[in-house]
Amino acid sequence: MSNPYVPLLVMIGIAAVLALGGVGASAILGPKRYNRAKLEAYECGIEPTPHAIGGGRFPIKYYLVAMTFIVFDIEVVFLYPWAVGFAELATFGLVAMMVFLLIITVPFAYEWKRGGLEWD
Repeated sequence: MSNPYVPLLVMIGIAAVLALGGVGASAILGPKRYNRAKLEAYECGIEPTPHAIGGGRFPIKYYLVAMTFIVFDIEVVFLYPWAVGFAELATFGLVAMMVFLLIITVPFAYEWKRGGLEWD
């Protein structure tokens, strides 16, 4: 009788060896040509400024796009299995999904109000 977790532990061990081996190989074999530009922090190609222009206000467009992705990603992650098992879930599944869609409408409405769906 063998332990049922042995294949899982072997797979985790192989994954760890491959991951650490790849990092180690790139550190040993990779080029080491450092210059001033490579050692500086990356600021989207723009020279970093010590103070934000306009008194420190930061546009939230990036975060609204990220929120759009998260809202729709979570929606798909829950809707797809629900659609596959719809027949077995019956009325309880329908009510639970309607409550979920009602809850997920709140961040969608917030984002719509903040202008996250308007592309410049």
